[in-house]
Amino acid sequence: MLYLLLSILLNAYLFLSFKVVERFGIPVLQAIVFNYITCVITGCFIIGSFPLNTASVGQPWFYWALLMGTMFVSIFNLIGFTAQKIGVSVVSVVTKLSLVIPFLFSIYLYSEKVSAVQVGGLLVALMAVVLTSIPDRKAGHGDQRLSPFVRLLIPLVLFISTGLLDTLLKYVEQGFLNTANSNAYLITSFATAATIGSIVLAVLVARGKQQFNPRSILAGIAIGIPNYFSIWCLVKALQLNPGRSAAIIPVNNMGIVLAGSVAAFLLLGERMSRINWLGIGLSLVAIALIAFG
Repeated sequence: MLYLLLSILLNAYLFLSFKVVERFGIPVLQAIVFNYITCVITGCFIIGSFPLNTASVGQPWFYWALLMGTMFVSIFNLIGFTAQKIGVSVVSVVTKLSLVIPFLFSIYLYSEKVSAVQVGGLLVALMAVVLTSIPDRKAGHGDQRLSPFVRLLIPLVLFISTGLLDTLLKYVEQGFLNTANSNAYLITSFATAATIGSIVLAVLVARGKQQFNPRSILAGIAIGIPNYFSIWCLVKALQLNPGRSAAIIPVNNMGIVLAGSVAAFLLLGERMSRINWLGIGLSLVAIALIAFG
């Protein structure tokens, strides 16, 4: 249970960190690039070596790792933008409810059976995303200059993209990974994200679109180490509790939704309307129905 609790707290911390980065005037892209560089260094330090070599290119998982790394950096930037412009609570709910998408793909790809309760959970999940994203002008959280349509569109795009990433993870894990190559796969993905982000950042700086902020290195370290260990702790929790992933993963998701929303409310003063709180409550109901139905 300790590793599960740590995973929940670290993930909630990641969502909050984007708001803190904004308050210090640090460009999100720069923080994200150094975050992934930190993830690679942390992973190599943990296993004691750099696991990639020329033979890695010929492995069946290699190109999936490149795809996942590309999705990593794209989605992390979208998470940062959403957290800053709409709110941390919206990010925490939408990203965790995205388990709806791998749930549907599991039915299609692996012919897993679905109950009426789980179908009900899918409908509740979609309702929760909408309610959590509805702006409350009086509450004043997020960027009020965004139109209501954009405030709904951005969480929807985040919902779909994070769901597809989770689906990719499940597909590759089942078809290509084992204990011998999982670290190499993960570090390849992080290295891909770091490379793409670095190229984009270099182009922006060269064209004068962005100025390099040295504090982004510290921000990247502060985000990257917890980012790596948030995944590591969840994997550890699953390894120590074989056969209980159906309970551990949804508890992890529900805990992140609750911890992220409460922390944003208490620590960052992120005000939400009753409708937004209703959406958060429905999100917990939806995850429980899908996972345990």
